Amino acid sequence: MSGLRERQKADRNRQILGAAVTLFRQNGFRAVRMEDLAFSADLSVGTRYDYYSHKGDILMSTVALEVDEVLAQGADLASLLPDDEERAVMALVFGYSDHSLDYLSKEMWRAAIVLSIERPDTPNGRAHADLDARLAGQVRALLTELQVHGRAWADLPADDLGELVFNALDMLFFDFVRSETDALEASRSRARAQIGPLARMIATA
Repeated sequence: MSGLRERQKADRNRQILGAAVTLFRQNGFRAVRMEDLAFSADLSVGTRYDYYSHKGDILMSTVALEVDEVLAQGADLASLLPDDEERAVMALVFGYSDHSLDYLSKEMWRAAIVLSIERPDTPNGRAHADLDARLAGQVRALLTELQVHGRAWADLPADDLGELVFNALDMLFFDFVRSETDALEASRSRARAQIGPLARMIATA
């Protein structure tokens, strides 16, 4: 019975998140009320509160869903390294950016970033910081993997360089989501121009 209850709970959670993504995209995060989310997910308001106490919690769960899928995609890349070191780094970078709007709109990302900045010591603020740390950790892990396979300079500080690459990507993403008119391809071009040379420098001669 406990297994059935867990599956039912997971199904309801997916209902809530699916309804939230639809409503947040249609009406904007700030305009959507908790009652709207419950109605759209075909749940009572009381049942919805059993899962989330605030719509910011729902938004952050959606961000986590996005990041979990990106991390899984990046893990596959690390296990099957492309032949070209620069391509390996850029494939990870583009995997992050290309997946960024699968669930969240730019407005939703801005709201999530604001939540994390305004209240860094709240559960949502800490959750956002943890997600960033996991993404940065994957970049560091890829550079370390390149070193292990003799495809990056062994004496380069993989942790520091990984942090540098992620911070550059993070700033590019911030610029991308704060602009309503900035297209994903333009963001990719800037990433290629700014992170590509660093990726080439990392590779062994």
